[in-house]
Amino acid sequence: MPLALTSSSDYDPACLPDLLPLYYRRLFPFSQYYRWLNYGGVQKNYFTNREFSFTLKDDIYVRYQSFSTQNELEKEMQKMNPYKIDIGAIYSHRPNQHNTVKSGTFQALEKELVFDIDMTDYDDVRSCCSAADICSKCWTLMTVAIRILDRALRDDFGFQHLLWVYSGRRGVHCWVCDEAARKLSVAARSAVAEYLSLVKGGDETVKKVVLTDPIHPFIRESLAVVEHYFPQYALQEQDILGRKESVDKVLALMPEDVRNEVQQDFKNEKKPEIRWKLVKEHAARKQATAKKGQHFEKEIMLQYCYPRLDVNVSKGVNHLLKSPFSVHPKTGRISVPMDLKELDTFDPFAVPTISLICEELDRPRTGEEEEKVDDDKEKENEKDAAERRKIRDYKRTSLAKYVKHFDQFLDGMARTWKGELLRKSDLQKEF
Repeated sequence: MPLALTSSSDYDPACLPDLLPLYYRRLFPFSQYYRWLNYGGVQKNYFTNREFSFTLKDDIYVRYQSFSTQNELEKEMQKMNPYKIDIGAIYSHRPNQHNTVKSGTFQALEKELVFDIDMTDYDDVRSCCSAADICSKCWTLMTVAIRILDRALRDDFGFQHLLWVYSGRRGVHCWVCDEAARKLSVAARSAVAEYLSLVKGGDETVKKVVLTDPIHPFIRESLAVVEHYFPQYALQEQDILGRKESVDKVLALMPEDVRNEVQQDFKNEKKPEIRWKLVKEHAARKQATAKKGQHFEKEIMLQYCYPRLDVNVSKGVNHLLKSPFSVHPKTGRISVPMDLKELDTFDPFAVPTISLICEELDRPRTGEEEEKVDDDKEKENEKDAAERRKIRDYKRTSLAKYVKHFDQFLDGMARTWKGELLRKSDLQKEF
């Protein structure tokens, strides 16, 4: 059994109070963070009316924080050193003044369309780990989820600015940042979440995926992704057709008449790949003779591999979600943006911990790095020294590549903001 990811070998949770001040003072990418949440200043009060929530030591929870400027946010985070940062909605009024507003008028107006995929929701289809543990064998489920949802959100809904973030422990989050997504109503968010949900029912439900004819194009597209990963994930890594207990689970998802025939076939054939081939043959025969669609082999694949969404997170405008670059207190790992060009090689175990990046800061610079710092000084002489040092600091650590990807994501969004600002200025000229 592979090593499960519960905590990192170089991280001790007891050190967190000592490490967080250094992280927020020298490593947290405040300028990019502000650039993201300010959305180019296209809409007034967009940043100032945003809710931030901090979880402090001993689970002290502070909601309805809001800030006027990047500097104000920086100072407060450096003062409070939150163990966890959550991001909420953009409200009608400044969240830190919500108690002074007339009752009923303080309302959540906008927020990114968000998705939360948590490995604990897959416990019935993974045998390598359970609860908060993950390993390389089950991480494939997150890869499949991202592939399916990213394609659907881009192709079926037309969204372009999707920020995928590793949670720091056992899951992934998606922030859909397009203006159209941020303005969606609760009903529209619910409709998107329902469209993307296929696995239905709790622990007591045996068959969680039911397909009907004709199979929707979205499901066909999703099946193409699942079919690519299913042999390695389900047949090899989870061995679903190897052990009796897991074989019985698969058989329970088939029509009764087919189940008996397949059981007989399995007595003579023990290899999982050949057993799955037999299942597909039975399904093909059944489809050729049945009056209504029989898709049990597709339903099995989807039940084992299709993304499991926490739809309530996606539906609510005022729902909080953990912020990118927050530190996971249990593992010490930074919640980092993911580069989808490297999705199949993304390794949650390789994501840096706060201990590692703080330690990297203490390492002596090489001559090459010193030279680069001098170059940076010349290039950025208009910025103050503290800001320059901060930029240099994260670049000297394992956090650099994740901040770089975040920068690339923001550059893509900035092109949209620029177009929006030009459009507004043209409209103003007309009047």
